[in-house]
Amino acid sequence: MKLRLFAGVSALVVTAGLSACSSSSDTSDGNTALDVWLMRDSVSDRFRKDFVKSFEAAHPGIEVKVQIQEWDGIGEKVTAALASGDAPDVIETGNTQVAQFAQSGGLLDLSDKVGELGGKDWLKGLAEPGAFEGKQYGIPYYAANRVVVYRTDLFEEAGVDPAAIRTRDQWIAASRKLNTGDTQGIYLPGQNWYTLAGFVWDEGGDLATESGGKWKGSLDTPEAIRGMEFYKKLQALGRGPKDSDEANPPQADVMAKGKVAQIVSSPGGANTVVENNPALKDKLGFFPIPGKTADTPGAVFTGGSDLVIPTASADQDAAYTFVRELTGDTWQKKLAVAMSYVPNKTTLSDAVAADPGASAMAVGAAEGHATPNTPGWAAVEAKNPIKDYLTAVLTGGDPRKEAAKASEAITAAMNTGT
Repeated sequence: MKLRLFAGVSALVVTAGLSACSSSSDTSDGNTALDVWLMRDSVSDRFRKDFVKSFEAAHPGIEVKVQIQEWDGIGEKVTAALASGDAPDVIETGNTQVAQFAQSGGLLDLSDKVGELGGKDWLKGLAEPGAFEGKQYGIPYYAANRVVVYRTDLFEEAGVDPAAIRTRDQWIAASRKLNTGDTQGIYLPGQNWYTLAGFVWDEGGDLATESGGKWKGSLDTPEAIRGMEFYKKLQALGRGPKDSDEANPPQADVMAKGKVAQIVSSPGGANTVVENNPALKDKLGFFPIPGKTADTPGAVFTGGSDLVIPTASADQDAAYTFVRELTGDTWQKKLAVAMSYVPNKTTLSDAVAADPGASAMAVGAAEGHATPNTPGWAAVEAKNPIKDYLTAVLTGGDPRKEAAKASEAITAAMNTGT
């Protein structure tokens, strides 16, 4: 799943003359034409050109043609391409979409390549959703996750040291101190369910669990309810609406008005804050979402992308070579620096050490999770009873009763698609 909060990324140039769906074929001079779909804003135009130039120089028999795809509607487009047998050779897909595409049988099983690709060091929030029924179809490409974006000046005025916020209890104490007068200690909308998920994972719970081939919503477990209790405590230290999410209104716009000390966002959200209020330039900082104990950062939902190879690719070897190099250490380090992303391996986190936002993400990414790895999860997000559950509890509903209702709705959606 793609986090869409990166601002200021250069628009990508679509290679001219590409058809909507086309697998690799021989060119007029006998070279292999490798067709690749990458997503809007996943790489800059400069990075794409540099990588393609280097790749083609190293592999003179392959010509790479990149087509940029839009996120809206991409699921249906990829599904249609895989079903038609006329798919591109390499596709970038949101990490949580891999199971949906693998279920169709249209993706190449890359399980035998995991060792060669350094899979033991992959971020689990990318690697786990890239697998389906015990086989690895998606190769981790890049990651992004949420951090705490904070006002350095407000923290200083309140005498709060962000470096000292290592646990959730310390986070609550700091937010309470910042929540004074007309300043909100934290702006946390009531329906920010990705943030709730992190607290649930911190407690050892999950959104849903699988047993005997059936999925069951699990927001009503004691662990998940403890996650909800912490969310409610934190959300009360600001004036975030209880019945909407971070996009309604856009939380970066709210922070830009100058009366919010913290938000939970990807680092790119800070760019939007400054765009709306240039006076806040150089007044924003980042730290990882705190965990229950100081030695472990808070769990986060890992957004980002995997690369997959359709079985319809006319040159699977060339496609694999492309995937291997783009996800390899050399280009992962360059991608991380160019785009402020988290590299696909925990061993590469030093690549973003000089980038405050990305380095904070990298810390959290080590504790990254994904939504339940099943095609049925799409039906949950379509109606999203988790948002309704959050609003119900925050407006006075009994947590256990509301959690049971939400779990029943999740169960029904995952198993019946209704």
